[in-house]
Amino acid sequence: MSYHSTSMNSGGGNGAGRRNFEFGRTHVVRPKGRHQATIVWLHGLGDNGSSWSQLFETLPLPNIKWICPTAPTRSVSLFGGFPYSAWFDVGEISENAADDLEGLDASAAHVANLLSTEPPNIKLGIGGFSMGAATALHSAVCHVSGRYANGNVYPINLSAIVSLSGWLPCSSALRNRIEGSRDGIRRAASLPLFLCHGRGDDVVAYELGEKSAGALSAAGFRNLIFRSYNGLGHYTVPEETDEVCSWLTANLGLEGFRFN
Repeated sequence: MSYHSTSMNSGGGNGAGRRNFEFGRTHVVRPKGRHQATIVWLHGLGDNGSSWSQLFETLPLPNIKWICPTAPTRSVSLFGGFPYSAWFDVGEISENAADDLEGLDASAAHVANLLSTEPPNIKLGIGGFSMGAATALHSAVCHVSGRYANGNVYPINLSAIVSLSGWLPCSSALRNRIEGSRDGIRRAASLPLFLCHGRGDDVVAYELGEKSAGALSAAGFRNLIFRSYNGLGHYTVPEETDEVCSWLTANLGLEGFRFN
């Protein structure tokens, strides 16, 4: 099942942004069992939601509803300004790269909007691959601090974050954002995060993924697991997805996953 999403200002409905972002088609994988959790999954640079929704159709997680949106098509500085589907603009993938806060906030707000209509008893999570993982981690920081980077209120209560082959944007401002929130330290300590990274990744360096996990831990994210995979490049493998399934089942209190 799929549907078209609408364009929105960065920061969502909490304030006008300078740019409008036209998000692409969103694909939804309905739970095959009792609906206990909903996870928005964010694809990597140049990809779309369809490719990941096809994978989630096969996973043994019958109690999860998966929402797989498609990023806006925008000029990407990393590729000389050529248009790609991207959650935010990026010039280089490194610890010291300039962060597109407006783009990050717009995508985080889009994800929050997708989760906002879920039933109140359903646990909510965000996951992603590569640039999608970076956006998921940005959303985690927004949840913990209670605000987007632009200061607008973040409205969603998250229960799980999964990052595959990703990195943490805005890491230099992380500690100040959390310590500046009354409940930030408590939320950081309780939010479960599962980060995975291949040691052979030649797109998002393993060292960047490892440093991102360290920065999150140092800022108070106590419920964090970082998994490394020898020889794994910038892609996912069954060993990794099996671990994600087990981790989600345990941390979301699901009834258990089944093998097809």
